[in-house]
Amino acid sequence: MPFWADIYFMNANSPVMEQMVLFHDHSMMIIMSTIVFLLLMMYNTTMNKIMFLNLMDNQNIEIIWTMSPMILLIFIALPSLKILYLMEETYTPNLNMKIIGHQWYWSYEYSEFKLNFDSFMNNEKTKNFRLIETDMPVYLPMNSLSRLLVTSADVIHSWTIQSLGVKTDAIPGRLNQINLHPTRPGFFFGQCSEICGSNHSFMPISLKITHMKKFSNLIKSLI
Repeated sequence: MPFWADIYFMNANSPVMEQMVLFHDHSMMIIMSTIVFLLLMMYNTTMNKIMFLNLMDNQNIEIIWTMSPMILLIFIALPSLKILYLMEETYTPNLNMKIIGHQWYWSYEYSEFKLNFDSFMNNEKTKNFRLIETDMPVYLPMNSLSRLLVTSADVIHSWTIQSLGVKTDAIPGRLNQINLHPTRPGFFFGQCSEICGSNHSFMPISLKITHMKKFSNLIKSLI
């Protein structure tokens, strides 16, 4: 991962997040090039002693400064649309899970296994990850496409895990669909990113990515 992405982003754990990091670098390259060009033009205009008092207009210059921003926006929009389609489209998922937001905890339902549970913030001070660890983490298999259906039972919440490039609103009476394709195992944390009440900051998400065999054993133990 590039140096600047190491500062602002977590390590990507999904193809979508990797594409978002690359899009960030692509956009910043265009933006920084534009800023450098404008600064050079400002310096040249300030230091240049040659003045064209009789110059009223120039058709070629007007065409250039009108078309250049349009071309730059096209170079930014095309990869952005590609990532949006990658985030929204889901074909033949291996696992379906429903996520329900409450004040102030999350409920999870595995449709195929007829398994559901609530996930609360862990208040034990002996735990390693304070305020972001839950008593019951979510389990998902690695290198497998999972479809998540997100909704809410009371107010608007937002299910967010940065390293997976996922942030979707949980809206009462509506289902929002997202897909996950994690590429490496481990513990990953997130939080509700919508101001949903007084305990908004105590509504964490803990996600455990495991190999398929270990995932099957964990689900069997929960059932």
